[in-house]
Amino acid sequence: MAPILYDYCKMPMGDTGKEDGDKRCKLVVGILGLLVIVLLGVPLIFFSIKANSEACQDGLRAVMECRNVTYLLQQELAEAQRGFRDAEAQAVTCNQTVMVLMASLDAEKAQGRKKVEELEGEITTLNHKLQDASAEVERLRRENHVLNARIADTDSASSQDSSCAAEPPLLILLLGLSALLL
Repeated sequence: MAPILYDYCKMPMGDTGKEDGDKRCKLVVGILGLLVIVLLGVPLIFFSIKANSEACQDGLRAVMECRNVTYLLQQELAEAQRGFRDAEAQAVTCNQTVMVLMASLDAEKAQGRKKVEELEGEITTLNHKLQDASAEVERLRRENHVLNARIADTDSASSQDSSCAAEPPLLILLLGLSALLL
């Protein structure tokens, strides 16, 4: 065990010396205790005075105000980040929708082009049929004209026969046109 301070205050073993030594040791220990209390108490008092000063109180108020402002700013930042994430999610959704709509539009355009090509082909076919029918009508008109001229040349036929002879070219013309249209 380490020696303690009052162990060094021992005096010779006499009766009177023993009491004086104990008093002297108690005095030294008391002085040292008082010195320790004063040495620790003075800075404590100084710190208390400084801590309770108006400048220190102002500093504490400023620190608390800064903490409050920082907390509010952190909340606003978190809210802004949530809004940003929501906006990003909406942007992704919008981009996907645009891509789907563009693909649908391209498909519709392709289908429209195909339909236009089919209709153009059908129009070309119908134009050829119309040209063929016009040529057939023209041919039948010429034949009708030739037949009418022949009928007019023949005077020997009766008026009833001539009207019957005029009907067959007209009948042929109508039959030819109906066959072409079918």
